[in-house]
Parts: sequence; C-alpha cells; structure tokens
Amino acid sequence: MGYLSDDHRWMGAALALASRGRGRTAPNPSVGCVIVANGRVVGRGWTQDGGRPHAEAMALRQAGAAATGATAYVTLEPCAHLSARGPACTDLLIAAGVARIVAAMGDPDPRTNGSGFARARDAGIAVVEGVREAEARGMIAGFLMRQASGRPYVTLKLATSLDGCIAMADGQSRWITGAQARAHTHLERSRHEAILVGRGTLVADAPRLDVRLAGLAARSPRRVLLSRRPEPGWEHVAAPQAIAGLAGVDHLMVEGGAGAAAAFLGADLVDRLLLYRAPVLIGRGRAALGDIGLARLADAHGRWRLADARALGSDRLEVYERG
Repeated sequence: MGYLSDDHRWMGAALALASRGRGRTAPNPSVGCVIVANGRVVGRGWTQDGGRPHAEAMALRQAGAAATGATAYVTLEPCAHLSARGPACTDLLIAAGVARIVAAMGDPDPRTNGSGFARARDAGIAVVEGVREAEARGMIAGFLMRQASGRPYVTLKLATSLDGCIAMADGQSRWITGAQARAHTHLERSRHEAILVGRGTLVADAPRLDVRLAGLAARSPRRVLLSRRPEPGWEHVAAPQAIAGLAGVDHLMVEGGAGAAAAFLGADLVDRLLLYRAPVLIGRGRAALGDIGLARLADAHGRWRLADARALGSDRLEVYERG
C-alpha cells in the first residue's frame, strides 16, 4: 500500500482510541495516537481521565526505543506549550526520534496552533496534516466549541412516538422506546461530562441519569438541573445560556423534558439532535417540544442536516447536526 491508504487506515485506529476518552478529559480534548514501525503498531495511547497523560506520551512510553524512525499518527496536532502537568508532546516526539507525524488536524488552542507542526518540521520530522479531519473534528466537538464559543457542545435527545409524543396525556412515558434504543442512550450518556433535565422531568420521573451498561457505570455524567431554584444533590443552571459556566463540561446532553428541550432550541444552543422514534401512535399525548419561538415556517428549513440513521431493534434513530 502507498502512504495515502496506510495513513487513512492507521488514522482510523487513532480515532478509535480517541473515542475511549470522550467525556472524560475536559478541559483537554480526547486525542488518540498510534505509533507504527515497519507496518506494525509499537505504541498506542489516548488521553487519560482528567486530561493527562496525553495520548502521545502514553504511546511513546509503550513504544520505547521502537519509536525511533517510526510514524506517529495523532488525531490532533501535538501540544507545544509548557505545562506544569507534563512536557509538551511535540518535544517528546522529537526526543523519541520519530521520522514522521501524521495528524488529522491542527490544534486551535492559541498556545499551540501550528507551533507543534513547525517545531517538528524544524527538527527534521516530516509532517502530514488533514488526514480524516472531519472525523477528528467530530470527536472533539466539545473542545472546539469551548475554544470558539466558550460553551459546551450540546446534544438534545428526544424519544418519541411516530406522532411526536414523549408521553401519554397522563404522563406515562416508560417505555416508549425499546431496550436497544435505551441502551444506546446510555452509551451516549457515557460520552458526555454532564446531562441536563428540567424541573418537570425531575418531579415526574426522579431520573437517575446514570449509565447502566456493563463496564461503563463509572462513566455516569454529572447531573444538571435547569430551574429557577437549586435542588439538593444537583448542579444548577437558571437559563440555557448559563451552561457556559459549567466548569469541566465540554459535552452536555439535554435529556428532558419538553420545556428544557424547547428552551435550548429557542436559545439556539443545540448542536446535535438524537431522535429515537418508536413504531407506536399515542394520539392525545404530551408533545416532544413546547414553543421554540419560531415565527415563520420558512425559518425552520435548512437548520438541520441528517448525519446518521439506523435501526435499533424495532425503533429508529436519526442523528441531526447543524446544517
């Protein structure tokens, strides 16, 4: 194989490693690194909980002397700034003697932002940029949103009937969707630092909002309540815009109910939609959304782009991102 096909394949492995840290590394991005020598992986790493060690440091420690002359595949430009928490990854790669760095994208953090690549090139390392960049950007969407807008990346989850209801008229909502869709929701929870509901959901359902999947229980997110008044045992925001102040939260999942969903949509603070639809009709039930401030039907078009769709048992999942 040539460099292009090999680079694409090995970057896929680095992206898979990066996914392991999603929701656990804020305020650092979750990065993956694979070190390859003579067509064989000699080191691999991903950003650890809390942001350290970095992926490159973990992979280089595993590779040892085999890193000399090897290619390092990283999902983000190696950091180049000094930190009290550890050395710059660019310096570690240079010291290890890697011959080549293949990166999915540059780091927008102004402390690095191109200087990692420049320093590596000055040291005689060949640098390739932009391999599977779109996938890498999706992996660290929360970090990029914090850098650009100072707030978390927001995913809104809705589980509805075919006719757009989230509950019966009397409030019964367990369960509209089946076991596979609910398991997927728990997987999504594990990829977020925090999960938010409104007071109506708190009162009606007393939700646990934890992750109930084998091996992932420790990844249960922090619980946040959208309400005018705090609640013991919950973090609290009084308005959607206040999520900017949630320290250590780069990925926020909004899970209920109709009022909270409408508030975030009305504030234009939803970046991704998870729409689970069950093959049931409820009729006179509770609508999935309240008023989102839409004045003209024309304004609703062009807002969302279908990014993924799949069957989950008898249910269907559709994932939409900003258009």
